[in-house]
Amino acid sequence: MARSRTPRADPRTVALDLLAAILVDKRLLDEVLDSTPAYGKLEERDRGFVRMLVATVLRRLGQLDDVIKRCLDKGLPHKARRAHDVLRLGACQLLFLNTPPHAAIDTSVDLVKGTQLAGFAKLINAVLRRLDRDGRAWIETQDAGRLNTPTWLWASWSATYGDATARAIANAHLSEAPVDITVTGEPKDWAERLGADLLPTGSLRRRESGDLTQLPGFAEGSWWVQDMAAAIPARLMGDVNGKRVADLCAAPGGKALQLASAGAQVTAVDRSARRLVRFQQNLDRLKLKAEIVEADVAAWAPETPFDAVLLDAPCTATGTLRRHPDGLRLKGPGDVAALADQQAALLKAAIAMLKPGGTLVYCVCSLEPQEGIAQIERLLAAGAPVRRLPITAAELGGLSELITPDGDVRTLPFHLAEAGGMDAFFAARLQRLPDAP
Repeated sequence: MARSRTPRADPRTVALDLLAAILVDKRLLDEVLDSTPAYGKLEERDRGFVRMLVATVLRRLGQLDDVIKRCLDKGLPHKARRAHDVLRLGACQLLFLNTPPHAAIDTSVDLVKGTQLAGFAKLINAVLRRLDRDGRAWIETQDAGRLNTPTWLWASWSATYGDATARAIANAHLSEAPVDITVTGEPKDWAERLGADLLPTGSLRRRESGDLTQLPGFAEGSWWVQDMAAAIPARLMGDVNGKRVADLCAAPGGKALQLASAGAQVTAVDRSARRLVRFQQNLDRLKLKAEIVEADVAAWAPETPFDAVLLDAPCTATGTLRRHPDGLRLKGPGDVAALADQQAALLKAAIAMLKPGGTLVYCVCSLEPQEGIAQIERLLAAGAPVRRLPITAAELGGLSELITPDGDVRTLPFHLAEAGGMDAFFAARLQRLPDAP
């Protein structure tokens, strides 16, 4: 008797389920990918397709909904939300992923056949055929950056940076981010071995991703993946060799790895046990050591103060939307206010952990001023026992456009656009006053 085989998961069905988990259940893309068995069982090529499809729908959602609406006499009923997602997936394949029209249309119709949404099959077929005929011309006339950016974010960026810069930020989010690498050895040598470009700040950049674990040096622990902007804050600590340094809210640990590889005695503090497991795995692969503390930073205190503290505070992560387009759909203005209060508490705790004369670097991967510059201004205005240590362009490979008039770092996603851009970060460097109690 022949054994029955478990049918292989259909990639587009998996993509449809993932999209619902994000847009309806409000779950993070990476979390959903990690916790969805059907996705994990797909072949590597299909996993790559599914992630690209879902991420592109999230990144281009405003454009997709605009062209779909043009094809409908009236909106779909709420009960047909899944049918709407099928249209989004089909339209995305047609207009942005260059999927052959017959494949994009037929597989989309198949997603509803035999389901409670079977009655929408003819509509889905008609809409996608119309989009195959007219959609590309419509896309050319759209204001892509504005359509794909939630109103509250557009208003925030326009008020903070001006309309032209807000548009440049939004347009930068339309592209996938490149792969950046931080090495433990000499960057120039590794750039050649990895087929990467050496960036001014010392990071390496590969235009191709692929299976990174097969590249030279991965198994030996010679490098790790880290956006060039994310690698800047740890470099602002200066010479940390032999110093006791705390990395607060450390997981998954890229900055702590930088500090440990530079010779610091690192204490990495984070309240997420799951993310700390990943950090420990990276430490083991890179053959580095750090003390790991699972704790709430705001409630934790070291036995003795540190020479330096790096606080990468929890934030809305609006600076990493190129990598995490789900943030466009999951975050709101209320998150900014709540996180700003949390960041203020963490800053106060970080200062208390620092010895007089010690260095504190505060950073967030957010574009929102309430989470960046406003935190530092509020801190200094309140009389905290710290002073600014201005950052210079020379510390950033001469990239003066990354330095604010106050001497802080403000990277934007279109900075270094000719080389592929970067994540948006704010970073400030402070020193605890030598005579502070």
